[in-house]
Amino acid sequence: MKVAAIQSNYIPWKGYFDMINSVDLFVFYDDVQYTTRDWRSRNQIKTSNGLKWLTIPVSSKRTQKIYEVKIPDNYWQKKHWQSIVHNYSKAKYFKQYKSFFEEIYLQTTWKNLSQFNQFVIKKISREILDIQTEFIDSREYNLIGTKEERILDLLTKCSATEYLSGPSAKSYLKEDFLQQKGIELIWMDFNEYPEYNQLHPPFQHYVSIIDLVFNEGSNSKNFMKSFT
Repeated sequence: MKVAAIQSNYIPWKGYFDMINSVDLFVFYDDVQYTTRDWRSRNQIKTSNGLKWLTIPVSSKRTQKIYEVKIPDNYWQKKHWQSIVHNYSKAKYFKQYKSFFEEIYLQTTWKNLSQFNQFVIKKISREILDIQTEFIDSREYNLIGTKEERILDLLTKCSATEYLSGPSAKSYLKEDFLQQKGIELIWMDFNEYPEYNQLHPPFQHYVSIIDLVFNEGSNSKNFMKSFT
């Protein structure tokens, strides 16, 4: 059983979805502290004037967990969709996926950040990228302890034999800590992604997955590492 656990992000970049497609079980790690000005509530898109942040205005307290963060107003939904339309309407596959994203932004009023992020990530995974990985929320496991101990508790409870982690965890997660439970630690490699037909050069890899989808459509998998 190969497992990954990451906080839910707002319309994440392609690397996030590569991690999902690389494991058997993907855990939305949303029962940890929310961090402001982070990928949880914002991401970037390409525009003719460079990179642009799309940020969800949220209501949060310093000690709140991600799953507790509320979205007090929904005016941002129409605003974000208008920005996406303005900057991607000329992309080759925009018309093909317009109704898919329009439904997300305009047909539901979102009140909780974690619920919104998880819904969008699962919908893109299943309906656009055909990813079959199983999803679960970390709250299902009632995790306890320090950062390392919580990860070990999680992996033990879901019977993991391999743990795929992003490189940012190298500061606190050690291979021998997991080996005591017979779990192999694997680091995700986000280097050497191929470039695709992106609007508005110069090319940028670290933008939302929607950039790849609108520009390459069903060919998007060819520019991701886990599908090749």
